[in-house]
Amino acid sequence: MNQATMQDSGKLVLRLILGALILLHGIAKLKNGLGPIEGMLVAHGLPAFLAYGSLVGEVVAPLMVLAGFHARIGAAVIAVNMLFAFGLAHMAQLAQLNEQGGWAMELQGMFLFSAIAIVLLGPGRYSINQR
Repeated sequence: MNQATMQDSGKLVLRLILGALILLHGIAKLKNGLGPIEGMLVAHGLPAFLAYGSLVGEVVAPLMVLAGFHARIGAAVIAVNMLFAFGLAHMAQLAQLNEQGGWAMELQGMFLFSAIAIVLLGPGRYSINQR
């Protein structure tokens, strides 16, 4: 396997994992509603309708990343969505470690920085529009 094929395969793996794992959060929100997100937004002085942005960030954007359809834009939306998650739900954990000694927000951090990596790297050859 040549170097370019290996890089494109790595980008595909990164896209598929990030898209699938974020999409699961979106599916849960579709099933269970946006009430908790609306509550967090209102508690921070923001309008409740912004909760619908979480559906864009956790349903639409992951589908874009999975398909490689304007994947950089989809990944950027996921990154912004994760920054909102940090600010609304996880600020108290920012400097904490978990019971095993890892960062308490390692999953959220992995989502954020994987999305940033896709923004920087692009989707690779195995995508709908390779942008």
